[in-house]
Amino acid sequence: MRLRALLDTDALGLRLLGGEDELDRTVRGVMTTDLRDPSRYLSGGELVLTGLAWRRDAADSEPFVRILVQAGVAALAAGEAELGDIPEDLLEACAKHRLPLFAVHESVAFATITEHVVRQVSGERAGDLAAVVDRHRRMMTSGPAGGGPDVVLDLLGSDLDLRAWVLSPTGRLIAGPKAAGPGQSAELPAELCARLAAEHLSAARTGRRGPHRVPAGSSTYSLFPIRSTARTPQASRDVRENVLADWVLVVEADAGDWAEERLDLLHGVTQLIAVERDRRDAARTVRRRLAQEVLELVQTGAAPAEIAARLRVAAPVLLPGLGAAPHWQVVVARVEWDGGEGETGPAAQSLLEEILVDPQATGPEPSDRIAVAHAGDEAIALVPLPAVSAEHDGSESGVLADALLAAVREPLSAGLDGDGRVTLGVSAAVHSAEGLRGALEEARHARRVAAARPGRVCAAGHQELASHVLLLPFVPDDVRRAFTARLLDPLRDYDRRHRAELIPTLEAFLECDGSWTRCASRLHLHVNTLRYRVGRIEQLTGRDLSRLEDKLDFFLALRMS
Repeated sequence: MRLRALLDTDALGLRLLGGEDELDRTVRGVMTTDLRDPSRYLSGGELVLTGLAWRRDAADSEPFVRILVQAGVAALAAGEAELGDIPEDLLEACAKHRLPLFAVHESVAFATITEHVVRQVSGERAGDLAAVVDRHRRMMTSGPAGGGPDVVLDLLGSDLDLRAWVLSPTGRLIAGPKAAGPGQSAELPAELCARLAAEHLSAARTGRRGPHRVPAGSSTYSLFPIRSTARTPQASRDVRENVLADWVLVVEADAGDWAEERLDLLHGVTQLIAVERDRRDAARTVRRRLAQEVLELVQTGAAPAEIAARLRVAAPVLLPGLGAAPHWQVVVARVEWDGGEGETGPAAQSLLEEILVDPQATGPEPSDRIAVAHAGDEAIALVPLPAVSAEHDGSESGVLADALLAAVREPLSAGLDGDGRVTLGVSAAVHSAEGLRGALEEARHARRVAAARPGRVCAAGHQELASHVLLLPFVPDDVRRAFTARLLDPLRDYDRRHRAELIPTLEAFLECDGSWTRCASRLHLHVNTLRYRVGRIEQLTGRDLSRLEDKLDFFLALRMS
């Protein structure tokens, strides 16, 4: 499109200040910037929009204009909202370099001009896929004119007639088209989102190359993984380490017969959306650090006053504007891959941050009230609750174990089937630093209870510990001694006579939640040797370590001893 056409569009609020002889220049894109040197984002032919925040004094205008001209931009449009009248030094610089200059009325948003230019240009060059990708890239990197993944999805609809959505690994909607075609809905049903997320997890963890095609009713959906630009496949020893953190681009089309250049376009779009994902992760850095600091203090036995001081720092970040100090809950999660090695804490951290989000919330950043740290194979979330939400000791409010997995159990169970597990434990609410250590232990015990259950995705809450761990201090000493002696003495006697290390083996087996491979690796044993020892434990005690009840009895006996 021509500059003259922009000037003739009254809705854009443009007023020509100089360069009347250059109005036949072609506009090939648009970019908003307040950088002093935006050259790295320019490819030529742009209408550059600026609020003049880069200008500190009159001497700044000439270098700025010279950079734009060297980059081959079509024109400059300056907003009047910040300074009112456009500075005379900018007028002179544009005249010197023959750069057309427009003033943008303060009532007109830059986004309005951006949308108009993009739609006009895309209409004139809809067949040029390279131009489409370039436009998307500029939209994602040009600051205020961008708008995140929603802008890219809308352009996919207008340029290529493709409806697309971005989903989290648990099937939550991150972004979608703003408008649908005649007789169509822009929304994806929750059941379909869950199914698509499960298909994505299943395909990605087995290393199948995308796009993955999923038939559903009369439509076919193609799934394109959105991988963080901060991670590369070479940086990961196991593809499964990142799969629980990656978003997925869902396109309502069968990509099986697409030309290579169209597939390249969609892969380029996933890279652009990955930029938004990385921005979201960067925003979580402060919350993660707060959680890590509190966790380290709790685990090292720091004084409650020191922990309380850190909590006071965390509260305004996690619950801004809250008058009273909040109550806190602790949620512990673990991800385990069958036969997998290495630390899984980061994967559990990313997943727990997503699980704790309200499943009805949309958008890339609804989780700004969650602080999650990781230590080894665990992820530990510090969840603040306003005091009014915890009046009943957290028993009927806050995070509930059963509700926690309700929205994500289906996609995670299907996506992990035959290959991995996710287990979570939830503490009761505590109202002070003194209770935080107990809440952490409580959440860990609850997670062990969940791990003893069958299924790929399990959770347990503090209520399920009420008749066991929380009552241990009230069990009479003679009862405790009799219970532990009956269960553990046969193993201790055998160990003394044969040096068989059955007690350490039992402890490790329970700590590994019954995982043969992890326990054998921890004890540096062959799996067959571990199976022999566990079989001997069962023979000596008459118990079955595949049963939840017997696992709990052994766990309690070891705790009481």
